Amino acid sequence: MATAPTSERRERLRKTVPKMVECAEKVLYGDIWERKELSKRDRSMITIAALLTSFRPDQLRVHITRGLENGLTQEEIGELITHLAFYSGWASSMSAAQVAYEVFEEIEKK
Repeated sequence: MATAPTSERRERLRKTVPKMVECAEKVLYGDIWERKELSKRDRSMITIAALLTSFRPDQLRVHITRGLENGLTQEEIGELITHLAFYSGWASSMSAAQVAYEVFEEIEKK
């Protein structure tokens, strides 16, 4: 089983929840995200949808960035947010739209 590279965000949490970080690196990112049955692009879309519907803006920010790295376009992410407004609630989608806007702005500044 592969181990995902650590991230600054996970390193900050390692002292508080070391086993949780280990599981994220080895199981979630080292195994689940590497399975061939779904593309990373598809996994990103599913993850963004799940985080939007469960109103997890901090994690959503990370996964919108990851989704762009995995091949999703800004337009596709916008469409996903719009589509889910009618299934998961307007407020959740409006909050997700704000997060997406901020991520897109940060990327454009680079």
